[in-house]
Amino acid sequence: MLLVVSILLKVVAAALLVRIAWRDFTTQKISNSDVLLLLCLGVGSLQLAASVAGSWWDMGLSAIAAFALFVGLFPFWVLRKVGAGDVKLMAVTPFLMGGTLLAVFSVLLLVFALATAMLVKNPFLLPAGAFRVYVQHLDRKRVVPFGVPISAAAICTIALQITYSLNVVS
Repeated sequence: MLLVVSILLKVVAAALLVRIAWRDFTTQKISNSDVLLLLCLGVGSLQLAASVAGSWWDMGLSAIAAFALFVGLFPFWVLRKVGAGDVKLMAVTPFLMGGTLLAVFSVLLLVFALATAMLVKNPFLLPAGAFRVYVQHLDRKRVVPFGVPISAAAICTIALQITYSLNVVS
């Protein structure tokens, strides 16, 4: 039963990540309340999974990774290379997937970030005219909505984790 509730929390977190990605794409803002809710969902899911497994290793590893990401990205925010919402979102993501899937998340984040950068730098690759104009506007403003690739990588990692959990249960 605890594992089912943990999976449901992850599904809600994935839906919230879709909302965060859309808002970041349209307004270039990630709200603190969304990040805080995501943190609560991630910690709750990790605690339930830790209770089922009898090991708190993932919780500790997630906390260390979250701290390292926040401290590592904070100077980039000070230099105005990354937004504050992006830094906070990156610091929360280890709590969503646990420490065991951080490598998978990192590879997916790299792929999605490269795809986003390529689309922002080469908007002629896009089919729709309005979308192309929007991406050109982002390029002129020198802004990249980094919350979109973070959310996409986190959603894919959560989907992988849910699939694995469902295979273990059945």
